[in-house]
Amino acid sequence: MRLKTIKLAGFKSFVDPTNVSFPSNLGCVVGPNGCGKSNIIDAVRWVMGESSAKNLRGENMTDVIFNGSINRQPVGQASIELVFDNSDGTVGGEYARFAEISIRRKVTREATSDYYLNGTKCRRRDITDIFLGTGLGPRSYAIIEQGMISRMIESKPEELRVFIEEAAGISKYKERRRETENRMRRTMENLERLTDLRDELERQLQHLQRQAQAAERYTELKKEERLLKAQLQALQWSTLDGQVKQHEQEIRGLEVKLEAVIAEQRSIDTDIEKSRDVHTDLMDKFNAVQARFYGIGAEIARTEQTIQHQQERSRQLKDDLQQTERNYQESTEHLQLDTEKQQRWNEEIEEIQPELELAQGSEEETGSALQTAEEAMQSWQQHWDEFNQQAQEPRQKAEVQQSKIQHLEQALQRIQQRIEKLEEEKQGLTAGPIEEEIEILGEQLAEAELLHEEQQSQLLGHSEQINHHRGKNNTLGDQLDDARNQLQSMRGRFASLEALQQAALGQQPGAINDWLQASGLDKNKRLAEDLKVQPGWETAVETVLGDNLQAVCVDGFDAVAALAESLQQGSVTLVDNMTATTVAGGGGQWLATKVTEGQQALSLLAGIYAAEDLGAALGLRATLQSHESVVTPEGLWIGPNWLRVAKDSDEQAGVLARQQELDTLVEAISSAETAVATLDRDLKDGRQALDKFEAERESLQQEVQTQGNRHSELRSELSAKQVNVEQISVRRDRINHEIDDGREQFQLEQESLGESRMILSEAIESMESDSSQREELLAERDECRTILDQARQRARHDKDSAHQLAMRFQSLRAQLDSMNQNIERTRSQVQQLEQRRNSLHEGISGADEPVEEMKIELEAQLETRLQVEEELSEARRLVDDVEHKLRELEGRRGSVELRTQAVRSELERGRVEVQGLQVQRRALEEQLLEAQYDVETVLNNLPDDAREKAWLENLESIGRRVARLGPINLAAIDEYKSQSERKTYLDAQNNDLEEALRTLENAIHKIDKETRQRFKDTFDRVNTSLQELFPKVFGGGTAYLEMTGDDLLNTGIAIMARPPGKRNSTIHLLSGGEKALTAIALVFSIFRLNPAPFCMLDEVDAPLDDANVGRYARLVKEMSQQVQFIYITHNKIAMEMADQLLGVTMHEPGVSRLVTVDVDEAAELAAI
Repeated sequence: MRLKTIKLAGFKSFVDPTNVSFPSNLGCVVGPNGCGKSNIIDAVRWVMGESSAKNLRGENMTDVIFNGSINRQPVGQASIELVFDNSDGTVGGEYARFAEISIRRKVTREATSDYYLNGTKCRRRDITDIFLGTGLGPRSYAIIEQGMISRMIESKPEELRVFIEEAAGISKYKERRRETENRMRRTMENLERLTDLRDELERQLQHLQRQAQAAERYTELKKEERLLKAQLQALQWSTLDGQVKQHEQEIRGLEVKLEAVIAEQRSIDTDIEKSRDVHTDLMDKFNAVQARFYGIGAEIARTEQTIQHQQERSRQLKDDLQQTERNYQESTEHLQLDTEKQQRWNEEIEEIQPELELAQGSEEETGSALQTAEEAMQSWQQHWDEFNQQAQEPRQKAEVQQSKIQHLEQALQRIQQRIEKLEEEKQGLTAGPIEEEIEILGEQLAEAELLHEEQQSQLLGHSEQINHHRGKNNTLGDQLDDARNQLQSMRGRFASLEALQQAALGQQPGAINDWLQASGLDKNKRLAEDLKVQPGWETAVETVLGDNLQAVCVDGFDAVAALAESLQQGSVTLVDNMTATTVAGGGGQWLATKVTEGQQALSLLAGIYAAEDLGAALGLRATLQSHESVVTPEGLWIGPNWLRVAKDSDEQAGVLARQQELDTLVEAISSAETAVATLDRDLKDGRQALDKFEAERESLQQEVQTQGNRHSELRSELSAKQVNVEQISVRRDRINHEIDDGREQFQLEQESLGESRMILSEAIESMESDSSQREELLAERDECRTILDQARQRARHDKDSAHQLAMRFQSLRAQLDSMNQNIERTRSQVQQLEQRRNSLHEGISGADEPVEEMKIELEAQLETRLQVEEELSEARRLVDDVEHKLRELEGRRGSVELRTQAVRSELERGRVEVQGLQVQRRALEEQLLEAQYDVETVLNNLPDDAREKAWLENLESIGRRVARLGPINLAAIDEYKSQSERKTYLDAQNNDLEEALRTLENAIHKIDKETRQRFKDTFDRVNTSLQELFPKVFGGGTAYLEMTGDDLLNTGIAIMARPPGKRNSTIHLLSGGEKALTAIALVFSIFRLNPAPFCMLDEVDAPLDDANVGRYARLVKEMSQQVQFIYITHNKIAMEMADQLLGVTMHEPGVSRLVTVDVDEAAELAAI
């Protein structure tokens, strides 16, 4: 097993998706400080389950997500994936069949962390379980970070023991032991709970057995009761059936009688209709005459009203005149009286003022006498308070006892009421309806369980579909990742070759490129880009053309000739595309004939022959002219008197071959991009199908959950009803207990009431002994109160007299002011009344003129009304005759209707009675059908002497026998059977748990034994290996391990090291380099024993000098045959040792990029 690839995305400084491949066993990560090299090791530790952000150089786990830079925005999640090559089957169990194992971890800004194993979501524990015993883990000896070497060598013995345990593979045993202990603890807890359940169940079974026996007896009695009840109902049905037939015969007779009465009624109705027609004609005539009469009457009334209105208006004006005269006279009299009162009140004010002064003096004298009497009363009050304090104790005692007696009487009343309420509640407690609900709920629960099972089956089918699509998507994802990796590799290869080609063609920044850019020629192709040569002759053409390969192709020299003078530095070759060049003939084969494309280069190849080998070239040498030469495919260029040999040692080596490879890569990259797009589209379709199935599964899960909730609700409701039945029984017992307690408390309260009444009588006797002194004080109080009352009366009399005089004085002043105002108002009113009197005299004189004309018109209208009134009387007489006849007919019809109503009422009563009997009969039929009995069958099977009374007595007898059984739990039979089976099951579970407990104890003993043995063997082997490696690393000296305790399960490990020539008493006295070498020797000793699949070393060689780095490098090189090493270093010696260099750069601030170079491949390219 080895680490194949690390895929980083959004992790710390690796914001872009980056793939780090490790094709060899010796990979070296290099780069400047701060560029993100250590982030690769942090990524490995993080994905393998590291849960401490501090160990990842952060404050919280979201710090591993790229947090943005100057040019980049923060990302929302970080993802790391490790791909392991498991072709050797190192990872066993269910993953042994996988050649590759993928482990991925993802974290979001919301701090949600997810793990994936081969694309399937899993737990952190699943990841750690895979690597138990392999030496791998987030904090194992296989990952040595910066500073860990010194911490390892200076760690406590208990901490150093962890590395030996991991090497021994004990960690999985410790994990199993911890799990076993947890199981034992849970098993013991389950055993305790199970014991409690068994004890409780035993008590319930005894109770249920009695209930089950009563329920069986109840079932038998109910069966007998059902049969008797059915027979009784059949007898009642037979009686009702006879009554119904009798009443139906009576109803048919009443219906015939009713039809005769209805025929008579119809004859009378015909006569009434004829009379009503005559009455209608007479009424029309009468109404016409009456309308004339009423019209004349209305005219007479209008005339009379007009006359009356004129007379009334005249009378009103006269009344107003009289009223105005009276008001004028009254106002004059009031003015005179007010003037007299004004004079009289002025005289009275002058008389009252001296009397007021005398009354105020008398008030002051009586006030001083009142003060003296009040002081005497206060002195008595003080004596009275002292007496009350002495007599207060028996009074308080009496009041307390009276209050207590009242409280006890109320308490007795409450207790009596409580007992009565409990008796009523006890009578109302019954469980019959609840038991019926329990039976219904049981049926509903069974139906819900069947439906739940069907939904579970559908859900399982959807889960299988989801797993199928998820596996297919994982396959497509793996193919897409491989395609993307291949595409990225080709792009990297293309970028590397393109950079080399640009360097070879002189396209790097400089004076030449600046001139070309200024001249607008920087976009023109170079000669090598268009040049195509026959295979095998690339080196020959490159040797001849040399720097001319960098020549810039232009379309004619006329446009660029003027620009040549502006070139200040360097040299450049321009080739004209427009000039046609042909190959000159000759005796030999020209090199120009080897060029298949790029005819611009033919002029530069003129005069040069192509020879297949050196011998052929030397043979042509004698025939060469001074301007001719010959070249071989290996690049040997021979002239008439010169020979040029050039090997590929500069940037221009392999330019043409490289150009051909670049062209091939362009096509390959295009094909790969198409394949990636196709796979990506297929993967999206697969994910959409998966999302669809998952949505359907989610809907099914919701339905299952809803049905589960319904099932739980039914079960809870059933349990609640069962508990309710039990609570009713418990409540009855509690009520009986409370009634007994209430009666006992009632007896105690009665006793306390008697004691309180005795104490009250004693307090009353003590209060009577203080009565004589109280009477003396009361006599003194009466005397003081008499004096005080007399003084108060005199003071009140004087004060009232003074107050009355003052009030009279103020009243006279106020009345005098008001009177002055009234006099002014009265004078104004007299003037207004004079004006009103004059206007009324003028109105009366013009109101008597039109009244006489209206009286003459009224007499004519009265004569016309007398004539019409005679016509009206005659019409009314005719109408009365017809109405008299109608009343006679109506009377006859009324008597007939009464007879009809009587017959109908009797018929209706008969029908109601029949309907009632039929309803009763039908109800009995339905009851019999509900009880699954047929009326005819029951009647046929009845004895001949069967009577309702006897059957009713038998039914009541069975009912009494059922009642004597008391409350019945019909579910007790099934429940007793169920609980008995449960008791048997729990007993078996108890035995299983006890057996499991013994098995777990034996397992712990075996684990401890195996742990001790493995630890002892590993310790001895690591110690031996350390003793061998330490002298090799240091060039001498000794080192060994020793245990700090005797218990192999808990003992610590200490390392003792003595470099050559030193006698250090403790490891802490070693220098930093010596500690590093000692730790390296220890780690490699562990690796010899139990090599982890890979080892990551972060600048372990930093404290070492070049000599020790060389030893360290040779040791790593030697061990890389069995273990994959990935190390970070700044030392050139360590770099030279690597098979693969991984360069980490930070060209963009805050963003790390990776460049991978295979050392062997780079050497091969350099040799071309």
